[in-house]
Amino acid sequence: MLTQNQIEKLKKEILYKTSRSGGKGGQNVNKVETKVELVFNIDLSNLFNANEKLVLKQKNKDNSEIQIIGNKYRSQIENKKDAFQKLVACLIKYFKVEKKRVKTKVSKSVLKKRAQKKIKHSEQKKLRKKTIL
Repeated sequence: MLTQNQIEKLKKEILYKTSRSGGKGGQNVNKVETKVELVFNIDLSNLFNANEKLVLKQKNKDNSEIQIIGNKYRSQIENKKDAFQKLVACLIKYFKVEKKRVKTKVSKSVLKKRAQKKIKHSEQKKLRKKTIL
């Protein structure tokens, strides 16, 4: 989990690139750069130690940069905020430890009930058949 202090340090290690965004916006689309690409370099980061950097790289498919694009809004500032929130969510997801699934057996009583139900259903089907004499 990232602390508020870490999030503030993270903001200083991010590179933003802007470009013109397609979609809605009327005449603004052709002259204002609202699309934001956020680039976070894992290797150059001072925020994480070597083990954490290794985990980030493995989760990011051995890529040393995390790139996130924000073009949801018509405003560059809103898109920067959106891209940053996506990055924080991504980092939290990468550091989350997954629990291992413990295999369980089906209980004997459940197996017995299932067998009884099958026998009962089979009997009902046998009663429906016409007998030819």
